[in-house]
Amino acid sequence: MQNYIYLYLFPIMGILYIVPTPVGNMEDMTLRAIRVLKEADLVLAEDTRTSGILLKHFDIKKRLMSHHKFNEHGTSADVVDRLKSGQTIALVSDAGTPGISDPGFYLVREALRAGVEVITLPGSTACIPAVVSSGLPCDRFCFEGFLPQKKGRKTHLESLKEEPRTMVFYESPYRLLKTLSQFAEVFGGDRQVSVSREISKIHEEHVRGTLDEVIAHFTEIAPRGEIVIVLAGKPVVKKKKD
Repeated sequence: MQNYIYLYLFPIMGILYIVPTPVGNMEDMTLRAIRVLKEADLVLAEDTRTSGILLKHFDIKKRLMSHHKFNEHGTSADVVDRLKSGQTIALVSDAGTPGISDPGFYLVREALRAGVEVITLPGSTACIPAVVSSGLPCDRFCFEGFLPQKKGRKTHLESLKEEPRTMVFYESPYRLLKTLSQFAEVFGGDRQVSVSREISKIHEEHVRGTLDEVIAHFTEIAPRGEIVIVLAGKPVVKKKKD
């Protein structure tokens, strides 16, 4: 009797790659990120127009699909199905690392729940250069991202009054003075702060000093560009030994 070997073919799951993109200078794009985007079956983009410019710069010819905070709950199921069928998909945001104050968390969670492998590439983000350049302690810090614009804003700031670690915030240039003024009210005008703007761009600038000093600076010179605020934590008072 002839023996037959039956092969049951199951699709091998694809991989979801989280790919950081430059926050300013195109030279910050890593070689690995370029390779992953070239090899992916599909690139998910927060804004296809912005990402289209990036891909064209690096001669990457890939299909782009829109994936942003307004549609991610609707598109993630389809993306996960594509991954389960064996497609390799890369997610990029307009700038920096997806998931850090950008779309990404929801899709990563759904992919992991479906058993899909998720690989995040190291690369560009605005908060790390701002923290290191601030001159404030960076061995321990907490990332707060964007504060609530209205409801819960003051309550959230009050909850940070006793925070001893350096704190990192993202902010719009249009709300910078309002935010710094609220910081001065809650934390005191003598608290040290560093405001970084346009990181990795031609007009990169870091303004350091007390909150009162930095408020005075930006009252005189209107802020522009992407903003990262690095605020010193509450000073730790060392107890005297008996």
